Amino acid sequence: MKTNLPYGSWPSKLTSSALAKGAIRLSEPTVFNNDIYWLEGRPEESGRTAIVKYHDETASTLGPADLNVRTLVHEYGGGSWLPTSNGILLTSLIDQRIWLLNGDLQPITSSPSDSHLRFANGTSVPNTTETVWVVERHRDDSPTPDNLLATVTLDGHIEEIATGADFYSSPVVSPDGESLAYLSWNHPSMPWDHVRLHLAKRIKGKWRHHQILVDGPALQQPKFSPEGELHIVSDETGWWNIHKVDLENGLTQPIFSAQYEFGVPGWVFGQQTYAWSDDAIWCTWIDKGTGHIGRIVESELLEVDCGLTEFNGLSMLEDGRAVTVAASWTSQAAVVIIAADGSVEKLNNSQESPLPSEEISTPTSMSVPDLDGDDTYCFYFAPLNSKFFSQSGLPPLILLSHGGPTGAARSSYDLAIQFWTNRGFAVVDVNYRGSTGFGTEYRNKLRRKWGIADTEDCVGAARFLANQGLADPKRLVIKGGSAGGYTTLRALTTTDVFAAGISRYGVADLATLAEDTHKFEARYLDSLVGEWPAERDIYDERSPIHHADRLVTPMIVLQGSEDPVVPPSQAEQLVDALQAAGIPHSYVLFAGESHGFRQAETISAALDAELSFLGQILGFEPHDEITPITIL
Repeated sequence: MKTNLPYGSWPSKLTSSALAKGAIRLSEPTVFNNDIYWLEGRPEESGRTAIVKYHDETASTLGPADLNVRTLVHEYGGGSWLPTSNGILLTSLIDQRIWLLNGDLQPITSSPSDSHLRFANGTSVPNTTETVWVVERHRDDSPTPDNLLATVTLDGHIEEIATGADFYSSPVVSPDGESLAYLSWNHPSMPWDHVRLHLAKRIKGKWRHHQILVDGPALQQPKFSPEGELHIVSDETGWWNIHKVDLENGLTQPIFSAQYEFGVPGWVFGQQTYAWSDDAIWCTWIDKGTGHIGRIVESELLEVDCGLTEFNGLSMLEDGRAVTVAASWTSQAAVVIIAADGSVEKLNNSQESPLPSEEISTPTSMSVPDLDGDDTYCFYFAPLNSKFFSQSGLPPLILLSHGGPTGAARSSYDLAIQFWTNRGFAVVDVNYRGSTGFGTEYRNKLRRKWGIADTEDCVGAARFLANQGLADPKRLVIKGGSAGGYTTLRALTTTDVFAAGISRYGVADLATLAEDTHKFEARYLDSLVGEWPAERDIYDERSPIHHADRLVTPMIVLQGSEDPVVPPSQAEQLVDALQAAGIPHSYVLFAGESHGFRQAETISAALDAELSFLGQILGFEPHDEITPITIL
C-alpha cells in the first residue's frame, strides 16, 4: 500500500552518495590483439581515469593506483591512450607527457618544463614503432597554443608532419602503412561545421605530398577498410552518413543513405561509430534522439535488436562481434559484446542500480511545437516511486537543458534523472534546436540564435507540460550546465515561467566567454551569436549578466574553481548581480574541480545542495539527511 507524501519528500534508496559511486564514466572500448580495453572515470578515486583490460573473462586495472589517463588537448581531451605491440602509450593528466605502460611505466616524451606539449588521438604506423599524434604546443610567450600533427618514436623523438591549420584530428594510417588520412579545420569553424580531409603518402620513411582530398562539409572519423579503401562520415546529404572516398578525385558516395545520424559532434577525440567485421560494417546511429546499432551488409542496413538505446564507441572482435559501451532506459552503461543475433554479454563489474526496475521512470518521447511551427524534441519522465504517491496537486518539474550547445539529451538510464523522479519530481530533457541527432538542418537552427531558439524551446516545453496537466505550473525548475547553464540563465532573465533555477558552471557573460575561453571554442560564438567583436552589441544584449534587473527567480549557482572553459569569474559576476538585486540565491564553489564535476564528494554535495535549495524554495521537506544549504 502506497503512502501519501508531498512531492519532493519521497524517501529514495538512490541517495546522492550512491549516485556518485555509480557515476563511473565508461568510454573508448578498444579491441587489440583480440583483448578488450576501455577507460573508466572513477569518482571515488578522486575522479581519475583508469585503463581496464579484459582477458580470459577477467577485468583488471592496468598501471599504478594513482595513474590518471587524460589528455588536455582542446581541454575536453579524449583519445589519451593507444595500445601497441610494445605496450600502451598514454598521456598522464599530471604532466601531459606520453608514457609507455608495459608492466612498469616509462616516460617517452620530455618533461613539460622542457616542451609544454600535449598529445591526443594517437595512431600506429604499421610495420614500424612510430605513432602519429595530434599535438598541442603551449608557449610561454603566447596565450594561444599551436596545433599540429607529429610522429612520436619510442625514444621520444618528435617530428612535425602537418602544421598551419588551427586544428587537427583523427589521423589514421592505411593497412599497408603507405597512406595517412587526417582532418583539419580553421577558425571560426567547429568540427561540426566545415572540415577538410587530407591525404599524405609515406616516402622513404617520411610523410609527404599532403593534399586536401575533400574540402568539407562537416567531416569526421576517416577510416581505412581492411582492403585499404578510405571512408568518412559526412553530412553532405543533410545527415551524418558513412561515405566511401575516391582516392583519385576526392568524390564521396554514401554506402547507405538515410535520415539517421551515424556521427557525433567532435567535442572529444577518439569517437568511433563504425567498424569492419568480415562480412559487414557495424555501426551505431541516432534516430529521433535514440541510439541504435546494426550492420551494413551489401548496402542494406540491418538493425541488431539488443534492447539497448545508447552507444559510445565501437570496436570489433575477430569473431565478428562488436564491443561497445551501451545502456538502455532501464540499465546503466556497461562495456558489452553484441552479436549479430542481438545477444549481449556484459564485461565490467559496474555497480548495480540502487533502484529496482519497478521504480525506474522510463520516458515518453514528445514533440512540442516551437514558435515556427516545427517540432522540438524531448523526453518526459514522470515521478515514480513504488511506495509513495502525492495528493498535493501536480508534481514539480525539472527541465534539463543539455550542454554543448551542440550536444543532445541522454537516451538511456541516467541516475541523475532518477534521483529526482524517485523523490516525486517530473523531469523533461529537451533536445532544443541546435541539438545533434536530428540532421544538419536542425543542428544549424541555432546559428546566430543561441540564447533565443534554445530558450524558446525550453520555455515552450515547460509550458506545454504544464498545460497538459503533467507538471505544476507554479513549480517549474530549469537546470543546465555550461551551455545549458547559459540557456537556464537566459530563461530566467527573459521570462517568469520558472520558480527556481539551477546553474552549473553556466555562461553569464558572452563577451567574457569570447575573450577568456580556450582556443577550441574561441570563435564558436561567431556562428552561435555573431562576429566578435564587431557585433558586441548582440553579445551584450544576450548576456544574462547585463539583465540582472529582470531577475526575479531564486537560483543556485555551482562552479568548479579550476574551470578553464567557463572560468569562476562568470559565476562570481552572476552571484554579485543576484546579491545586488536582492534575489534569493546560493553559491557553491568546489575547490579543484574543472569543467564538469568528477569527484564523488563533489557529485554528491552538488545534488544535496540542489535538493536542499529546491526544498526551501518550493516548500517541501526532503527526506534525506542533508545539511540545509544557506540561501542569501
